[in-house]
Amino acid sequence: MNKPFVLAVAGPTASGKTSLGVALAKEYDGEVISADSMQIYKGMDIASAKPTAGEMDGVPHHLIDFLDRGVSFSAADYVRLAKEKIEDVLSRGKLPIIVGGTGLYISSLLDNVKFSEGGSDEKFRAELYEFAKDHGNEALHARLAETDPEAAAAIHPNNRVRVIRALEVYHITGRRFSEHKAESRLEESPYDSLIIGLDYADRQVLYNRINLRVDEMVKAGLVEEARALWQESGMKTAANAIGVKELYPYFENTASLEECIDKIKQETRRYAKRQLTWFRKNERIRWIILGEIDKKTEIFEKSKKCIENHRKL
Repeated sequence: MNKPFVLAVAGPTASGKTSLGVALAKEYDGEVISADSMQIYKGMDIASAKPTAGEMDGVPHHLIDFLDRGVSFSAADYVRLAKEKIEDVLSRGKLPIIVGGTGLYISSLLDNVKFSEGGSDEKFRAELYEFAKDHGNEALHARLAETDPEAAAAIHPNNRVRVIRALEVYHITGRRFSEHKAESRLEESPYDSLIIGLDYADRQVLYNRINLRVDEMVKAGLVEEARALWQESGMKTAANAIGVKELYPYFENTASLEECIDKIKQETRRYAKRQLTWFRKNERIRWIILGEIDKKTEIFEKSKKCIENHRKL
């Protein structure tokens, strides 16, 4: 039986995924299904770099801006919803195009990961939350790195929910979270998928793009958006987004705005590096290596060639 074709565009933040995804959707009559762990939340348009209506250019985008801030959302939740969206898109004769930088979401979806990670230990989980509160997310993440380096490399330190879950699974089962993940991939994927990855030959070019994007976000109202989030009570998950938490010292009058903006740029560059570390482990990705002045049309044509070659297999 022929499997339905699903296309994905992956890569680090500020690499040009959104524009490429839209261009491919127009070329192949597709719709975009986002794979971004922060764009799911309402009211974080600037901080999460949600595509604007102009950037979407009439192409339907799914799994963006649908979840209330503070609500936890796991990779298992994403896979369930993304599969539903894929079926919906396919039922209308359209091509599903997964676009995003959350590697865990993309690989879990396309590798058909099954999430049976064991039970729960509410007391242990509460202890971990208290530890993170007292010592910070980085210290909590360091604990995970000691027990499960592979899981730690895949999970952002500020994704406290996922870090705690990985530690909880190890605590309950005595086996690493990454081992459970590997075993969960034993069932064949229902999709014929191709992942196109975007990266830059010179890492500094990507970093320059990140710095410029942050400056543009500030001009677009990032500080005002982050202040509103800072003032909101009961918001835990979305508050960990890069571009939000780094501004809290400014709101608390303990750091200058310039210092906080520089911190956003630094953390975003670090995040991009972690994204690339994750994606580089996936041998299925067909990389398009970019230079400083690659035109969108050239990237688009290279992507079309990747798709044509895949379909010949």
